Amino acid sequence: LFLATVTPAAAARSAPPDPAAKRYEECVALTRSDPAKAVEVADAWRIGGGLLAGKCLGLAYVAQERWGPATVAFEQAAREAEIVRDGRAAEMWVMAGNAALAGGDAATARGYLDRALALPVLTPAMRGEAYMDRARAQVEVNNLPAARGDLNEALKLVPKDPMGWLLSATLARRQNDGPRARADIAEAQRLA
Repeated sequence: LFLATVTPAAAARSAPPDPAAKRYEECVALTRSDPAKAVEVADAWRIGGGLLAGKCLGLAYVAQERWGPATVAFEQAAREAEIVRDGRAAEMWVMAGNAALAGGDAATARGYLDRALALPVLTPAMRGEAYMDRARAQVEVNNLPAARGDLNEALKLVPKDPMGWLLSATLARRQNDGPRARADIAEAQRLA
């Protein structure tokens, strides 16, 4: 009965601060103000820092648009999360996929996104976004039918995301489906 009367805010106030979470927040803040320093801090923290250190390292590389090292940092964080059965592995695979895609390595991105989507922990919204990301990778490797399948899944999961409709319209144009492209553009405009 007592547990039912404790509000989440009260529980948070009574819980001791998580030093790793605080260190992560400081590291992420550093990625915005001094990404090079954030790389140094996160890299030093990797020894014993676990997933949060790896995630911060990846974000620091992203802030510098160093896609290759960002991909590696997120991949290592994802593997580490899988080993310790941390539910954030899927999120790390998505981040690795996006970094690989930004770096022009669509085939690797697709593999990472496959791993993320294979895990049952993504929320429907995150799953929809991952399908959109994988569709982009599918287009880059010229697998348009697979891209269409991924975008259709994404639109089921995140039907109010105008970017999904815009991507779908762009793909429809590439597939010479004018009516679908027009309908999807209209939906993207309506939502935007």
